[in-house]
Amino acid sequence: MNKIKKEIRGSSKNADKRNFAVQKCVQISKIIAVFLLTVIAAPFVFGAAGMLITSEKGGTELWIMTEAYSYAEPEEESYELAEPEAEGAEDEFDYEYGEYDEAYYSRFRNAGISISVYNWGEYLSDGSDDLMDICAAFTELTGIDVYYTNFATNEELYAKLKGGSTSYDVIFPSDYMVARMIEEDMLAPLNHENIPNLKYIDPQFMDPEYDPGSRYSVPYTWNTVGIIYNTKLVDEVPDSWDILWDEKYKGQILMFSNSRDAFAIACKALGYSMNTESEEELHEAAALLIEQKPLVQAYVMDQIFDKMENNEAAIAPYYSGDATLMMPYNENIAVAFPKEGTNLFIDAACIPKDARQKDAAEMFINFLNEPDVAAENAEYIGYATPNLAAYELLDEEIQEDEAIYPPESVIATSEQFIHLSEETNLLMDQLWTQVMAQGDSFLKWGLPPILVLAAIIAGKAVYRVRKKAAYKRMSGDL
Repeated sequence: MNKIKKEIRGSSKNADKRNFAVQKCVQISKIIAVFLLTVIAAPFVFGAAGMLITSEKGGTELWIMTEAYSYAEPEEESYELAEPEAEGAEDEFDYEYGEYDEAYYSRFRNAGISISVYNWGEYLSDGSDDLMDICAAFTELTGIDVYYTNFATNEELYAKLKGGSTSYDVIFPSDYMVARMIEEDMLAPLNHENIPNLKYIDPQFMDPEYDPGSRYSVPYTWNTVGIIYNTKLVDEVPDSWDILWDEKYKGQILMFSNSRDAFAIACKALGYSMNTESEEELHEAAALLIEQKPLVQAYVMDQIFDKMENNEAAIAPYYSGDATLMMPYNENIAVAFPKEGTNLFIDAACIPKDARQKDAAEMFINFLNEPDVAAENAEYIGYATPNLAAYELLDEEIQEDEAIYPPESVIATSEQFIHLSEETNLLMDQLWTQVMAQGDSFLKWGLPPILVLAAIIAGKAVYRVRKKAAYKRMSGDL
């Protein structure tokens, strides 16, 4: 790894028409060639189309294809709240578990209102694991239907909103994307009086750098990026990003498929800030990512779950809280934090500027911050909650889980993403495109044309054999 860093720094068809059989032979050979070319090349063409989109600013952004979700009406069955497992929080925060403000939540009942919520996958408790179905519970309480769909990356969320073809009422961008959306006038300011449960939010998460005064966002979850690994496949406890460049694990390494997280890791491995706007440093980071590419099995997001749980990969950088969701399916999963520092991120609830039901959206955000709702949601997601009253309701085992609530030593060396300049975002997009385009294997780009050429040669050989046989038959007839 050190050698790589030093090297990077040191170099900143005419057929015989008289014969029907021969003509058919040539046609068949063409069909074979075209068929092979189509079958072999199509996955890569469509894969590339699904991977990259051109942004309105002229750059290229990573796009991860996601499953289409159809809107479904909430189930009519009633939801019974579970009893709390922790005691004492009610007194400190002056609330009763499962008791909600009827006057507040009944304002839109029988009004035929619905809201559209756009969130990350597996990022809102849905009634599984004996936990609350939050959308169904909200509908039962308020009479407001919730239409719920998912995105896979902040860039996908941004592109969907920027396209303007769909309207959403509540969205969940990460910190740096909140800042970008504020700057581009894409969010509606919040009326804090309509969200009384803000009183439960830890003050250290209010008035963040990415949203001064918390005018446009309410913190939803927070966590860090760690190194998730399989203790049976990895010899040591990873304490450095360098392990992602260790040839010993070639073909067993997974890597983020989004540019911001990937560049952040490369920058930290080089000793730079993950928020650097230096062209030289970003080029160094891109070179390091290109050096890493032959070692990477796959660039992933949610695919990490199946791969790590099924022992298909040994190591991957990912959101540390997700390790706790993998552990029940694979006892060999563990998480570690790199000494160079990592990313501490905050995902937030926001309302797009073109939202049709702003008041109802604020009510939904408020419901998410009812202590019992927030506690069950945090348990489902596996990330830390900024809701202090909800934290008090969590099991002690969760409160002490360092994958969810990292120790102060990790937080002290962590950085939060900030919104980078448009010029830097464009450069990073261009460099990421180069990273994805370089170093691809021979099987991907060399094999398809060779197979096509082989098909053409085989077709010509068949043509010559058929032609010779045809002439012999013609000579015999004479």
